[in-house]
Formats: sequence, structure tokens, C-alpha cells
Amino acid sequence: MAITIHDVAEKAGVSIATVSRVINNNYPVKDETREKIEKAIEELGYVPNEIARSLILKSTSNVGIIVPGITNLFFPTIVEEINKTLRDEGFIISLFTTDGDPKAEKKLVDNVISRNMDGIIVIDPSVDNLENGYFEGVSKKIPTIIINGNTNKYNCNFVSYDEEVGTKEAFNYLLELGHKEIVFIRGDKSLSYDLKENIYRKFIKDNNLKYEKVISVGMGNSLDVVEKTQEIFEKFLSLNREATGVFACNDLMAVGVINACNKSGIKIPEDMSVIGFDNTLLSNISHPKITTVDLNMKEIGQTAAFEIMNMTKKNIVSTKKIVYDTKLIHKESCGKRVGPINNGD
Repeated sequence: MAITIHDVAEKAGVSIATVSRVINNNYPVKDETREKIEKAIEELGYVPNEIARSLILKSTSNVGIIVPGITNLFFPTIVEEINKTLRDEGFIISLFTTDGDPKAEKKLVDNVISRNMDGIIVIDPSVDNLENGYFEGVSKKIPTIIINGNTNKYNCNFVSYDEEVGTKEAFNYLLELGHKEIVFIRGDKSLSYDLKENIYRKFIKDNNLKYEKVISVGMGNSLDVVEKTQEIFEKFLSLNREATGVFACNDLMAVGVINACNKSGIKIPEDMSVIGFDNTLLSNISHPKITTVDLNMKEIGQTAAFEIMNMTKKNIVSTKKIVYDTKLIHKESCGKRVGPINNGD
């Protein structure tokens, strides 16, 4: 038979109301009385009913986290920091994945709202639900933080990373190494990919470069993007050996490029220089280690957690934007251009 609050009150020799005050910590209780109640709770193994407790406190201490997927280490790294920070303050998280589907994303966010969770953190939301104003509406109903690249288009709370700075730094680095034939690798619909592609095209124009090639590999945040990128880039290499540099929109794609080069007999960085993005664990365990752009993921996760807690505790529904710098991390996958890759003819 389950131990109840009545059992705790009887064992401690106090009223149920006093036990409730200790459990919820919402009214002062004498130290001596608190110690008796806490001892009774421990001896009986009493576990408070969280549903009833949330009704009393009007708080579930639960935050919903919405991500496209968890196979791209970018997302788990941020979620881990959010969880650590919230857990230390007595919160728990509920994690949901959308597979990049705008309809699934909307359904999951609506589900979080219906469960009366204290807040929502959405990492890299779909372009569709940003463009159609859905998240602006959500932000008016429940404390909401959106984590993605820097943008001024939407009236929501953002914790962002300045992808523009890191992307420009990456392209300029390739140019400094002598690479003028640079391939741009991206995935489907994403504000982040769109922003980077715009920078790429402007970089080509501003530097009077003649070579311009954009390759899309489909959805860019699941683990199978490595195989997709490898397959597509192998076909590209079989027809084009002019390029000597590659910018990939995330580390998964960069690994796919490296695998394609290895299979095609192209050495990195001697024949081809490759830059990834996100500075995930993959960039360090790949061979060679991938030069990549760091986004301060840990700080972003911590900040998002602190912001959502502040909003829930103060019942604030406001609009705020925090932007972190990014920087290029030099590793092993880039080298000076020595000339076009030999076609083997």
C-alpha cells in the first residue's frame, strides 16, 4: 500500500497542512518541526504526488525541449547543458524530436502546452513555423526560447549564435590558403543553411571568383546525412576535379565529404581542404580532424536554461535576444592549395 501524506503527518505528529508546507517549501516552518517531518518522510519512503503538487504550486517544474533529432551531436550537446542547469534548480525536461517535420513540430509544441509545462525550448525550429507566425503566437501563451542562428525577422525570445561571423571567417581562411574553387554543401530547408549560402554567394561575388557550386544533400540533421553526402559527393568528384575546397554546413556533412574523398583516392588536406560547422565530437574523432566553426554550444544551453527559468519564475512573456560569437577552430583538414586534382587521365 502506498505511503500517503496522512501517514507522514501521523508519524511526525503534525498536521497534513504542515507536512504540505515542508514539501512545497511555500510557508515558513520551525526548524525542529521541519526536521521531524523530513525524518518521517525518509523513514517511510514517502514520494510526493507530483501531479497534486503541481496543481497546488501552479507549476510542473517541467520544461519541454523540441529538437529535429538527436543523431546530430549538435543537439544532444545543447540539450545536455540545458538538462544539467535545469536539474540543479529542481526542474526536469521532456525531450521531443520532430524529424524536421513542421507539422510534427507544431503538434508536439501544442502537446507541451496542453500538458501545462512551465516552458518550451525549441532548437533549430522549422522555417515554416517561423515564417507563418506560429512561434510568435506560442510565445504569447507560454514562456518560449528559440535556439538557432542569428536573425532579426521574428518577434520571439532567441538565444542565438552569430553564424555570419564564423561562416565568413571559414571562407576567408580557405581563400588565404589559395582555394578559389570552393564547393558549398548544405541540407534542405533551414534558416541556418540559407544564411550560410547567402554568405557563400556574396563571398564569391565580392572576391571576383569564377567557380560557384552549391550541393544539397537533403535533410541535414540525421545520421544518414553522412552516407547521403558521401554518395552525392562521390558522383560530383567523378565528374569534377576542379574544386580544391569544401565548406560543409555541419560536421556530419563534412565527414561525408571526407569519406567520399578517401574512397575516390583524394587526400585531405593535400588535395582537398574541408571545413565543417558546429565543432561537435565528430570533428575530433574524424581522420583527419575537421577544421570547423565553434558555436559556444555549452554556454548557449546554459543561457537558454537560465532564461526559461527566469521567465517561468517571474511569469514573464517578453521578447529578448542573446547572441553568442562564433569562431573558426583550426584542426587538420585544411591545407594550402597546390593545384587542381588530377583526373587520372
